[in-house]
Amino acid sequence: MTRLRDAFPVLATCVYLNSNSTGAFPRDAARVLAAYGEGLMRWRDEAWEDWLAALRRYHAGVERLLGAPAGTVMTDASASALLGRFASCFDYRGARPRVITTTREFPSTGFLLRAMARFGLELEVVDVERDDLAPEAAIAAALDERTAFVVVSHASFATGALLDLRALARAAHDVGALLVVDAYQSLGVVPLDVVAEDVNVVLGGAHKWLCGSTELAFMYVRRALLPTLAPAFTGWMASDAPLSFAPRSDYAEDAWRFACGTPQVLPALVSQVGLDLLLGVGVAAIRKHSLECSARIFARCDAEGIAVATPRDADRRGGIVALRFPGSQLVQQRLLAAGHVTSWRGVLRIAPHVYNTFDEIDACLDRLVAERRAAV
Repeated sequence: MTRLRDAFPVLATCVYLNSNSTGAFPRDAARVLAAYGEGLMRWRDEAWEDWLAALRRYHAGVERLLGAPAGTVMTDASASALLGRFASCFDYRGARPRVITTTREFPSTGFLLRAMARFGLELEVVDVERDDLAPEAAIAAALDERTAFVVVSHASFATGALLDLRALARAAHDVGALLVVDAYQSLGVVPLDVVAEDVNVVLGGAHKWLCGSTELAFMYVRRALLPTLAPAFTGWMASDAPLSFAPRSDYAEDAWRFACGTPQVLPALVSQVGLDLLLGVGVAAIRKHSLECSARIFARCDAEGIAVATPRDADRRGGIVALRFPGSQLVQQRLLAAGHVTSWRGVLRIAPHVYNTFDEIDACLDRLVAERRAAV
């Protein structure tokens, strides 16, 4: 644990429990930034050969994280850009104009899909906060043979509540629809095997639990789907031979068909450091520590009478513990001033990662309890 903590300088300056918002930045990533700058100052075109190899290495690391075959991951600046490119593959004037999402999604999803109504997309937003139906059942009830795909978050960005992806995949596939999973808030702290879960597409990003750059996101697409998908909003790197600089003859055979223009090289170089560190620990070990940390938070909150919005069942929660009480936003601000970094999104979110200790969690909760009493 000491060696791992030493890799993240911010841990020496505060109690950092905000990995659901932005993961701690590794010390060695700063060296990558410096080396990149030195390379630019002595520029040679041959740098692209090394850079594209570095991109492929990052893709391979994400594929390892997902249990995915080679050639099924592509990167870009944001998950929104990649989701938009995926959504551009469909003709919504045909037999499957419907796309389903939920009330639990990050705002980007609905914003993007609503804008695509101009192309014929019919969006249905399922209320998954109902008391009478489990979220999976509510989504399944909305599915029909007119549905092209479903977009859901594996873990809620607000509370960390997890969905049963295997059940959703089964329901979607029963009507011929695809399952698209936003795993931005789970990858790196919750194991996800795309083959075992039978999902079609996974979106994620580097800067939260994967301790990477804010400018890098990625998308996995099931290999069997790739030949059927022809994205409209793309660019020269999506060609089958981009470095020939010839007019495009066809899309790349693999996930590079979802590339756009000049790729995100520097973010991938920087993000490789955090990804390697976490793959070295292993997601199973990270998950075990995360669940132990969240159980500790639950126990303290129960003792203090603090309401917890996150599900208690280990199979139903990600890495966040969300607290709901009057004055929580003010308490979050006071925690920050005292060197305890959490976040507020309508609830106060505490997000311990593998580099955090039980002592840090106890110290943060001690301060939180004191500030809550003072705020009443």
